[in-house]
Amino acid sequence: MKVVAITGERECEIVERAMPTPRDNYALVKVLVAPMCTELGEYKRGTPSDCLGHEAAGEVVAVGERARVKVGDRVVVMPQNGCGRCEWCLSGEHIHCPTPRDPHAVCGCTSGRATYAQYVLQQDWLVYPVPDGVSLEHASMACCGLGPTFGGMQVMKVNALDTVLISGLGAVGLGAVINAKVRGACVIGIESHPWRANLAKELGAEWVFDPSDPDLLSKIRDVTGGHGADKSIEASSAEIAPSVLAQATRLMGQLTSVGWGGPIRMSEVVYRGLTIRGQWHWNHLRDGESMARTIRSAQPLLDKFITHQFPMSDVKAAWEFQATGQCGKMLLKPWE
Repeated sequence: MKVVAITGERECEIVERAMPTPRDNYALVKVLVAPMCTELGEYKRGTPSDCLGHEAAGEVVAVGERARVKVGDRVVVMPQNGCGRCEWCLSGEHIHCPTPRDPHAVCGCTSGRATYAQYVLQQDWLVYPVPDGVSLEHASMACCGLGPTFGGMQVMKVNALDTVLISGLGAVGLGAVINAKVRGACVIGIESHPWRANLAKELGAEWVFDPSDPDLLSKIRDVTGGHGADKSIEASSAEIAPSVLAQATRLMGQLTSVGWGGPIRMSEVVYRGLTIRGQWHWNHLRDGESMARTIRSAQPLLDKFITHQFPMSDVKAAWEFQATGQCGKMLLKPWE
């Protein structure tokens, strides 16, 4: 099968790798849509790898002897591999599993772990069925496009009475705008890139402020009646962003970080009575129906959010365009 390989700094090629065979509870999924994410960093650094990508939607084409999915099922492939036995996996939080399974060891193969490829292996309980009437492109947003911030908004119980502040309007932060608007919330964004700031407004953000504005905090307080945001999402991974959000969130408010940014002073947390959470993904075992409703409701917004699609053979051009920042979520098509 064909896979993407990074061969040097900003260099890559399409290479042939052995076809994986599913065993046990694994399914072999033909990757029809592979959303692009943090692999851009590896491409820029030139880290040699032919195991790239952690998001996919496609069709089951073969199954292991214990798999509980069937050939022909349309599915979204969840990122990471849980053991399926620990308390985190059993509760739907497989992303935190301390002893993940290795599909190569289980299936006796040397490929199939990544999604910048024509096929990928995943366990039956880690593929999310694509809802009826939903395209694979839209369904694939259940991974990093919508997933992390959906998980954050689920635990914060974001609703139509809330004002949600989102720091960083890259692909994950733009997905947060969509998640918040589907729930009826008012949205404030923080973003320095003019193109992304404009797209956030098209997706429904009421205000977008520049993080370098010296009056940022006062402007956020002005549009929230002096209180600050009810709930905040940190999606920029900027060093200073968590501290800024802590100051911009109302007393006794909530802040969830899906980014990997800098510290928050505990004096800010204690003084303001904030609830702080980290969120990596979402619980597909518990919240699958809620995600399906979100995707169905958001389809017109998802059409704006997915700004570019490239055949996998043009992955270098796709990465170079992604590096400009003038994009929402980008998709690779391994069979085009």
